[in-house]
Amino acid sequence: MKDINWGIIGAGDVAEVKSGPAFQNLANSRLLAVMRRNGEKARDFAQRHQVPQWFDQAEALIQHPEINAIYIATPPSSHEEYATRALRAGKDVYLEKPMATQLEACSRIISEVEKSGRKLSVAHYRRALPAFIKVKSLLEEKAIGTLRFVQIRIFQPPKNDIITQTERNWRVEPDISGGGLFHDIAPHQMDLMYYYFGEPSYIRGFSTNQAALYKADDIVSAEMHFENNLVFQGLWSFAVADSAKHEGCQIVGEKGSINFSFYGDEVQLLRDSAETFRFENPPHIQQPMIEKVNAYFRSEAANPCSAEEGMIVMNMLNTITATK
Repeated sequence: MKDINWGIIGAGDVAEVKSGPAFQNLANSRLLAVMRRNGEKARDFAQRHQVPQWFDQAEALIQHPEINAIYIATPPSSHEEYATRALRAGKDVYLEKPMATQLEACSRIISEVEKSGRKLSVAHYRRALPAFIKVKSLLEEKAIGTLRFVQIRIFQPPKNDIITQTERNWRVEPDISGGGLFHDIAPHQMDLMYYYFGEPSYIRGFSTNQAALYKADDIVSAEMHFENNLVFQGLWSFAVADSAKHEGCQIVGEKGSINFSFYGDEVQLLRDSAETFRFENPPHIQQPMIEKVNAYFRSEAANPCSAEEGMIVMNMLNTITATK
């Protein structure tokens, strides 16, 4: 495959800055068409981003003869449908996170990938960002020795700046998102835990709705065990005061700790003294991952995040929130 000719299904807020322009910035990559059910908004996106074509029907984009890869950036409840239709039409797929809303849907998508002979990558794009690559290298170098435990703490008020804002707040509608705000932001965090430490051998969690601002649960706690007796604890709350805001991850080992934000550009290594590593994130945050996906679709590199890995992350999310 010489060039990757992309189409986007779901040309909304995520595609606006985080991902959409990246498809036009890479070598051997072109964004040919975008689709959104609201035709006026699809046309507006296409005009502002110099995209040649726009559609208000997914099938028109899926069947476009020049498009050979499709980025699915719709809410999770429609991921299975669009991924299945695209794969059956002979297109490769870059699928937003979380991969689906339920494990059964993930399994069916994997089956479609196998039957179609096409390729699919999941958009756990933090794997490709320099700060998180640095964390992985520090762990591989055993910079803090034998690992003891990992903690994630995400405390946010109902109105915050780490959740993408949309006209319809579908992220707190479980039938569409698969859960609440946890299911929107935790896929990236759980994927990094899997990327760093492998698949957990034990998962337990609890979630409930404390503030009753919407139907979805707004607080989640989690415990996981990884290889070598590594213990994980996580707590996410989306109904705290502004003064209680906090976000970050701490990995503690026998010789020190590694501390980082999921939304920043610094990694701090604490041993006998503190060392801080600073990085510059790209303006289109998914571009490094999309570059890796392009290389995979062109058979020049391995899959940066497979459907099977996306299913492991889905299992982590749903197991954590299964108990009320």
